[in-house]
Formats: sequence, C-alpha cells, structure tokens
Amino acid sequence: MERLICLAVGYVCGLFQTGYLVGRMSHVDIRKKGSGNAGTTNALRVLGWKAGLLTFAGDVVKCVAAFLIVCLLYRGTDCLPLLAVYAGAGVTLGHNFPFYMNFKGGKGIAVMAGLVVVNSFWNVPYSLFMIPVTLAFFLVPVIVTRYISVGSLCAYTAFFVEMVLIGQTGWLDMSESRCYECYIVLFLLTAMAWYRHRANIGRLLAGTENKFGSKKKE
Repeated sequence: MERLICLAVGYVCGLFQTGYLVGRMSHVDIRKKGSGNAGTTNALRVLGWKAGLLTFAGDVVKCVAAFLIVCLLYRGTDCLPLLAVYAGAGVTLGHNFPFYMNFKGGKGIAVMAGLVVVNSFWNVPYSLFMIPVTLAFFLVPVIVTRYISVGSLCAYTAFFVEMVLIGQTGWLDMSESRCYECYIVLFLLTAMAWYRHRANIGRLLAGTENKFGSKKKE
C-alpha cells in the first residue's frame, strides 16, 4: 500500500506540465510545435533558453516536491529511499503520460535530474558525487556529438548504475531485498526512457537526428 500511495503522490505531482504551461504563457501549444514533446528540449528549441530553463527547473522541482511529501508521510520508515524511488516513478509517469493531455507529455529526463538530486543525500558528502557525475555523462556526449538525445540516454543509464553502486555499498541503509526492488524500479524507468527515445534512436541510426544548435530537419 505504501508503494501505491507513493506512486499516486508522484503521479499527481508529475501532472504539473511545466513545458505546456510555459508554452501557454507565450500563447504556444508546445505539443504542436517542434517535436511535439512537452519536455525541456522542445521548449528550449521552440521557445528559447529562458523557457527551456524554466521548464527544466519546474520538472526538477515537482520531483523534489513528491520526495518531500513522501518524507513527511513516512518519516522514520526503514525504506525511505525505496519509497522515494516509487514517488519518482510516479512523477515520471505523470510527466510522460498526463491523463488530461491525452497521455502525451515529456520523456522524463528532467524528472530524472530531480531524482538525482533527491538521491544524492542518503550518505553526504560521499553520495553527492552523483550530481557532477550524472551531469558529466550528459554534457560530454552532448558537447562531443551535439545530440541532446545521446546525452540524455547516457545520463539516465549512468544514474541507474550509480544507484546500484550506492545501494551495494550500503549507503541506502536498506535490506538487500529492498535494494534489489529499488534497482528493478530504476531499471524499468531507464528502459522507459530508452523506449520514449525510440524515434530519436531511429534518427540517430539513420543520420537524421537534429543536432543541438542547428535548424530542425524536416
């Protein structure tokens, strides 16, 4: 029951579609422009840097908000990191599949950034390495290839590996079975991120993926 409640809390927080709302502030339906995605990358390309950063910040904050609510509901529990991951999964589902927008949302990368932030404090200062490492796994591929999709997938995969590492070192302070449950949920989130980028992967293989800073290919 705790897991379902955390998923529900996360889903409700994830329904706050920052990209769509930022677009509406500029009288633009972000779902009908660019890639049609309601996430940070499309907001950046269609509406510019300010809108992109605002969308990113909003998507990170809603993940942090879900985490704080779960902390208030279940403070003192011995499996808070696991419940936090379930909340993050709920936020991702709400972000990617908002029911009131015909289940057409984003791809969950900015939400993952929020997950990185909230999971970087289980064993301070050692676990803080997750933030710069995940950021590096995003920025280096983007700088080298100029493909945001490549950086996004590399960062998400790196985050999954990092969580397994901190779990196996005991930093999550949970039983082995709960750690493995945590890994499974994170693996499913990572797999969903790759699935949500299947069109990007197809364009990468075909050499037609849009590079950051270039005009969108028709």
